[in-house]
Amino acid sequence: MSETEQLNIIVQSLDENGLSIDQLMARLPFQIERRTLQRRLKKLADDHRVMITGGSRSTKYFPTITELQIHDEDRSSKPQDDIPLSIEGKDVLALVTRSETKRKPVGYQTEFLANYRPNLDSYLTNAEKEHLALIGKTQGDAQAAGTYAKHILGRLLIDLSWNSSRLEGNTYSLLDTEILIHGGRPAENKSAKETQMILNHKDAIEFLVEGADDVSFNRYTILNLHALLSNNLLSNPAASGRLREFGVGITNSVFTPLAIPQLISEFFDLILEKARQIKNPFEQSLFVLIHLPYLQPFDDVNKRVSRLAANIPLNSNNLAPLSFVDVPEEYYVKGMLGIYELNRIELFKDVFMWAYERSAMRYAAIKQSLGEPDPFRLKYREEMRVIISNIVRNGIGKEGTVLFVKKEAEKIPENDRNKFIEAIETEILALHEGNFARYRISPSEFKYWKSNWN
Repeated sequence: MSETEQLNIIVQSLDENGLSIDQLMARLPFQIERRTLQRRLKKLADDHRVMITGGSRSTKYFPTITELQIHDEDRSSKPQDDIPLSIEGKDVLALVTRSETKRKPVGYQTEFLANYRPNLDSYLTNAEKEHLALIGKTQGDAQAAGTYAKHILGRLLIDLSWNSSRLEGNTYSLLDTEILIHGGRPAENKSAKETQMILNHKDAIEFLVEGADDVSFNRYTILNLHALLSNNLLSNPAASGRLREFGVGITNSVFTPLAIPQLISEFFDLILEKARQIKNPFEQSLFVLIHLPYLQPFDDVNKRVSRLAANIPLNSNNLAPLSFVDVPEEYYVKGMLGIYELNRIELFKDVFMWAYERSAMRYAAIKQSLGEPDPFRLKYREEMRVIISNIVRNGIGKEGTVLFVKKEAEKIPENDRNKFIEAIETEILALHEGNFARYRISPSEFKYWKSNWN
């Protein structure tokens, strides 16, 4: 990455509230020495792109008014939930955001997969691999494969089932998902298809975690993974766990996947062969996230298969899982469009890097610099406290909580409503005897609520 590209990304990573140098380093999508970053910031200040305030440990860096205006103009054409993007990622985003009439129709490009040489070529740089390894490291790295995932299985089942389904348009809330998975009770106002999708994820995740010694990038694993995820969701039940035998199209895309069954089978096996050869678990994960959906080997449910398959190397190496926490659907979809239509991975890789950091922050003990307060929760801190306090004091159970939170969320601006509900439900699921005091709840109130909740 050139110095100019680094300078642009540094400015784009700042916000109007200002950041310390440690906060800025945690946001950057590339590794950089502290002294080098200080030199970059001084150059940006000399060029009137960055303002520096305070001194010594209180130093903060702000984008100038001109830069903020440029960022605001950029955001008008971006998805609402912003992920820091590389220069290349922004370029891909601009290209796939054009109307379909302005995008060139393309078919499956065989050389995209064929030209990839495991361990010689790499979608991730060495610095990116080191960064992911650092934040993904857990206490179970010296234990048997799958130990860490088994330890956090209860939480992983909910997070990954909900987020992967959400990326498919499923409207279950996080708490709805918890009630279904751990309580076996479907949400009354949801479709049977949405309920089936969540339950299928649960079965598929358990298959991967409980069979950690046997699962790999082989036909047995991936075909059975598809069978579990597509169970009772395909018009032809025999298509579950079977490679596609006819042509398909991609909604809102000018990309047409392979239609010849023999070639689909050939390239499916080649994807698995190359994935097995890749030594780095994060490169393996990104590789299957890219190439399984690009091939579209199944009638449907391809992206879901890739999202769970991406966790196979992470699980095998006892790394923090990738559960797609907070990933905006639009960024994910447009990242895939960049792969489908342009064979360009930069936007999707930006999403992958950001998504893994978010997931690792939830599951692993990582550097304090990455544990910054969530601005969204800070913004609605008082509203969240009042709602959670009322839920506990009134001893509201799981089903009642879903309805109560949705009703209270109507007081929040519509653009923030879904994220607000998720934040509330995440806090409630994390409540335990060692942290309820922050909501000004008495021990007797917490005990009464917990008995109703369970």
